[in-house]
Amino acid sequence: MRAAVIHAPKDIRIEEVPDPDLVEATDAIVRVTHACICGSDLWAYQGVASRRPGQRIGHEFLGVVEAAGTGVRTLKVGQAVVAPFVWSDGTCEFCQAGLQTSCVHGGFWGQVGADGGQGEAVRVPFADGTLVPLPAGLSDHDLVKVLALSDVMSTGHHAALSARVAPGSTVAVVGDGAVGLCGVLAARRLGAERIIALGRHQVRTAIAREFGATDVVAERGADAVAAVQELTGGWGAHAVIEAVGTEESMRTAIRVARPGGYVGYVGVPHGGSGGVDINTMFDNNVGLCGGVAPARAYIPELLADVLAGRLDPSPVFDVGVDLAGVPGGYAAMSDRTALKVLVRP
Repeated sequence: MRAAVIHAPKDIRIEEVPDPDLVEATDAIVRVTHACICGSDLWAYQGVASRRPGQRIGHEFLGVVEAAGTGVRTLKVGQAVVAPFVWSDGTCEFCQAGLQTSCVHGGFWGQVGADGGQGEAVRVPFADGTLVPLPAGLSDHDLVKVLALSDVMSTGHHAALSARVAPGSTVAVVGDGAVGLCGVLAARRLGAERIIALGRHQVRTAIAREFGATDVVAERGADAVAAVQELTGGWGAHAVIEAVGTEESMRTAIRVARPGGYVGYVGVPHGGSGGVDINTMFDNNVGLCGGVAPARAYIPELLADVLAGRLDPSPVFDVGVDLAGVPGGYAAMSDRTALKVLVRP
């Protein structure tokens, strides 16, 4: 089969790789129908995160179960499924607590020795604990909506929950990538009254407004902090979503929070921890919470809203390619000419 493989920074290739096989009785093989490129994939593409030459890549996908091990109980061949961006056994203490990203037997797609989501098929360990079954007969557009739940929508939701977004609250969202935009959508879903999106790319801030942003702040750094304070009567936001992961973005997030507010951070850290301004947090009683989103815990709830027509994160996908177009998709996202690339293998 064909799959995306990374050999070096800015060197993504589509290569022939061995077809996946059932290794354990709890495995399933999923034939991928929809996948995508994530902003966090770009850290490897840009050389910020290291990868072994020839390592698979991609961690967001959905498809159809092509084969299942004898120990798989909740899935059947031919069933449509969506995969969260990590696999998990579903039974350990952390999985039972809804923190599947800390599963003692879990792992990430694309790690050394594992299949990546940007390929024709994927071996899924612990299929019962990992995959979420989908109803039959969903349209392509519905499947694209569901694909966003595999990572970016679940991650935006995690950020909103971590920031304690509540009905009637004022929320600031730092970052206009797909996760930040999904954070706007999540905040609206949770009942925020005012949502301030921090971003300077007009195409993206237009989506933010479509998703529920009431205000847009294009400034950065101290100017962004001043703009948010002006919009909020000098107090700042009750809840702040940090969806970038740099020192500057974290510093901005902490400083736009009002006294007693919370920052929910989900931006993959790539620039040290100097942005964690302990003095400001201490002086203003600002809480900091977040991390890797346990998408497997959130997908069923979010899926119900997608299927009911109440939630549509699909506008974050602005470019579509086939598998051969994946290297170009990485280049487009790296150059910021694409927001999020949809892949139909």
